[in-house]
Amino acid sequence: MTSVVFVHGTGVRAKPYDKSLARVVKGLGRVRPDVRVVRCFWGEEHGASLGLGGASVPPRAKSRGVGGDDLPGQVLDEDDPLAVWALLEVDPLAELREFAEAAKARRGGGARAGFAPGRQDPWQTVADKVRGLSLAAVAGGESPAAATGDAGSPAATGGRASLDELVSDLAPHLGPATGRVAHEISRALGGTAPADGIEAIAARAVYALAVQRAEGPHGDDEPLAVDGADRDTLVGALTGQLGGTGRGGFAARAAKGVAVRALNSYLSPLSSLAHSFRGGITSKLVPASGDILRYQVRGAGVRAAIRAAVREAAEDGGGPVVLLAHSLGGIACVDLLADPTERPPEVELLVTVGSQAPFLYELDALTALRRGEPLPGTFPRWINVYDEQDLLGFVGEKVFPDRVTDWRVTTRQPFPRAHTSYFAHQRLYELLAPELPK
Repeated sequence: MTSVVFVHGTGVRAKPYDKSLARVVKGLGRVRPDVRVVRCFWGEEHGASLGLGGASVPPRAKSRGVGGDDLPGQVLDEDDPLAVWALLEVDPLAELREFAEAAKARRGGGARAGFAPGRQDPWQTVADKVRGLSLAAVAGGESPAAATGDAGSPAATGGRASLDELVSDLAPHLGPATGRVAHEISRALGGTAPADGIEAIAARAVYALAVQRAEGPHGDDEPLAVDGADRDTLVGALTGQLGGTGRGGFAARAAKGVAVRALNSYLSPLSSLAHSFRGGITSKLVPASGDILRYQVRGAGVRAAIRAAVREAAEDGGGPVVLLAHSLGGIACVDLLADPTERPPEVELLVTVGSQAPFLYELDALTALRRGEPLPGTFPRWINVYDEQDLLGFVGEKVFPDRVTDWRVTTRQPFPRAHTSYFAHQRLYELLAPELPK
């Protein structure tokens, strides 16, 4: 039986790894039930931590001012179709607030409109609809592709399962999210004249708040892995429940420009605020950035853990072994397989996902292979998966001609979520199915 050893990337600890592993097991199980997925979790033993409790972090000086730290320039390109989602990653309610300001400005100012006694404020009606939003219509149904008869598409064959996983992740958090959005609609828009385009904006806000809550009150958990198609299906269903289509409205038409302006204004004070919370921010960033730094000087432990997992998989499965490695895990696997003294011969295929290995080779920063040196003849077949929106994913075909095959996938997510959403993208498993040895 073929064994796929799943190697995680930087910053991953036990809970996020187990969740990602379960997602890979389900994803491959739908397309190659004959393949077994093997655990390779190195983060706890070989990952980075602040061993002295953060003693190296400078304390906040009480006399320090807040000026001079603004981020220069525009953060997002106004033509970027993911500008709105990048904005909502920062503040799920930002687009709704911009809508409220635009609605007030459209009627000539911020004065509230008068309504006849006994007449219900139309915005209260919208708020009540938001509170009544449900995921029941999305959960357990057929995939959008299957509903339209496109049986050969990835969504028809496996996308339903990934959508159900997203619904399951968000369902416990929908109520608080709808309540918060409804409150904001009543607060910011109550008493003003009706304006079109609110349905899709409210649906996006509800979705973004639910995702934020699912990732923990302080973002403690790994970013939720979400395929953009599943996100759009869910948001579309919520929009439909509110009576909208997601396209109309003066505010909706200007959404990308609004997102760019709002995101720039939201981010500009963050660097100065970061000084106040530097200790907490540093602690949170240590697993992600620290693992990379630690690997550069203590990487032998990570490679040894991968080698041990491969040998155990080969012994238990009795067949070929595939390494499926994300991000920093891909770097470690390339280093391992490029070193003739360390390379486990059982590996027949390497699949790197969102990995920086080609980039580090170009920088002459790989451990086992200097820039200009070819991959050794014993190096196995290598498939490298990337998303153009993932700024941490690189390509290898031009770096290692005739030795790497690049696959581009599109998760339809902005960065950094694009870096963590590969394994929620069913198309990845559809592509892998015929490539895995039997």
